[in-house]
Amino acid sequence: MELDDRKSTILKAIVSNYLETGEPVGSRTISKMSDLGLSSATIRNEMADLEELGYIIQPHTSAGRIPTDAGYRFYVDRLMEEKVEVEEERGSLLERVDRMELLLKQVARVLASNTNYATLVTAPDYKKTVKFIQLSLVDASNLLAVIVVDGNIIKNQMIHLNVLLDNEDVLKFNILLNTFLQGASLEDINLEMIQEMKKQSGEYADILDHIFTGITDAIHEAQKIDIYTSGSTNFLKYPELADANKASELLETFEDKDELNALIRETDAEGDDTGIQIYIGDETPVQNMKDCSLVTATYQMPEGAKGRIGIIGPKRMDYKKVVSTLKNLTIELDDIFKKSREVTNDE
Repeated sequence: MELDDRKSTILKAIVSNYLETGEPVGSRTISKMSDLGLSSATIRNEMADLEELGYIIQPHTSAGRIPTDAGYRFYVDRLMEEKVEVEEERGSLLERVDRMELLLKQVARVLASNTNYATLVTAPDYKKTVKFIQLSLVDASNLLAVIVVDGNIIKNQMIHLNVLLDNEDVLKFNILLNTFLQGASLEDINLEMIQEMKKQSGEYADILDHIFTGITDAIHEAQKIDIYTSGSTNFLKYPELADANKASELLETFEDKDELNALIRETDAEGDDTGIQIYIGDETPVQNMKDCSLVTATYQMPEGAKGRIGIIGPKRMDYKKVVSTLKNLTIELDDIFKKSREVTNDE
């Protein structure tokens, strides 16, 4: 709900103070801020209202207040409305490297070092299409499927058969699969296409179904995004995340590339992929990160492929610094990619 100016100012002061100190904030602390001009009693009344509205809680009877997820969300939304400024004369954060993999690993390290949070960077997510499929008989009951997708990524899939095929049968399958699947992405493969392929395979429709499952599994595996991470031990710097069980779950999740792939794909689907997205607490798609906040940004290659940069830390992270750092970094990456393309075109 909308808050009046006084409540908004007090809530922002509570969140700002808690982000800086990590300690519950009392009315006396707020009253000492010279620009407020409010008595402790007035502030206590407003804090009681804010607590009733769900923006702050009192962790202990004698303690001050700390923000709830709703309080952080209010602060972040106001912060985004204020348009965090990009540094006009920013220094370069990155050193020049020739390989994309080295550059993205460097981005993850630099962000982790500059923010003291955990970071992840994805490789550009090119839409991968099938370039070629080759089936070969290994023995009487096993086929080897070699699938080549864009970027010359090669995936091998062993397919067990419950009937005997000869080389002529395998040749027919190769022709059929390449006719339908060359140039297709996983999203292009639909029920209508599968039904037509089965129809053309005649008596071998059941075998095709079995082969097809193996091939789509391999294509799906090829579509996973490379993710580079850094700063996982930074979780341990924050008491609220350093509990043995909680830290163990966080570290395990952060090292699980399948979990991180799912995280990136879910946040990709939800937000405006041209800007900064902030997920707080329960808004974070991964269960083991519900005590964290995740801030993501998108960088874009000249040819249109996009990658994601994510910063994960406690809910009391320095959002203003994180947002500013991400904006500066994405601008620098855009400059690097633009110059790299200009050099390539000149050659």
